[in-house]
Amino acid sequence: MSETTVKSVYFEETGRQNSARTLEIAKQRAEELGIRTVLVASTLGETGAQAARQFQGYDVVVVTHSAGFRGPNTQELTEENRAAIETAGARILTCQHALGGIGRAVRKKWGTYQVDEIIAQTLRIFGEGMKVVVEIALMAADAGLARVGEPCIAIAGTGRGADTAVVLVPAHVQQFFDLRVMEVLAKPRLA
Repeated sequence: MSETTVKSVYFEETGRQNSARTLEIAKQRAEELGIRTVLVASTLGETGAQAARQFQGYDVVVVTHSAGFRGPNTQELTEENRAAIETAGARILTCQHALGGIGRAVRKKWGTYQVDEIIAQTLRIFGEGMKVVVEIALMAADAGLARVGEPCIAIAGTGRGADTAVVLVPAHVQQFFDLRVMEVLAKPRLA
């Protein structure tokens, strides 16, 4: 029987103070496995710019909040960070959230949860970043920016910054249950 031993780092606190270490851990594992696709969640773009610089030469996809997430006609990604991400050679994906689209509208209008938000809440049992890494992988696969069935690195965080990194195999939203989290590289311990 074969097995793989992978080091997992568990942070005592959530948040951006873990960003540099999370990106370092993710890059080391990407190099070990020969993975070239890196997905990273970023709201204002700070984490996306940091990841784009650290993973230069990789296929980096920075996944932002959808336009209008914080109100009509808003985009949280700053122009400065957009430029830094693109200058470093990364791509930016801004689209509907895979686990909070029309279901969120139904909840806000009628006060009842839909399947997508129930799945999101279930994934949050493992931490906010674990929900987000799954979500951005679905979004990137649906946009054709991550290959279904091929392992990639996905990086996200709790609030701002990065504190969660995994190796996963993306799937399209309509094949959600084919997505596989293969390795947890880093996440908050959430004691």
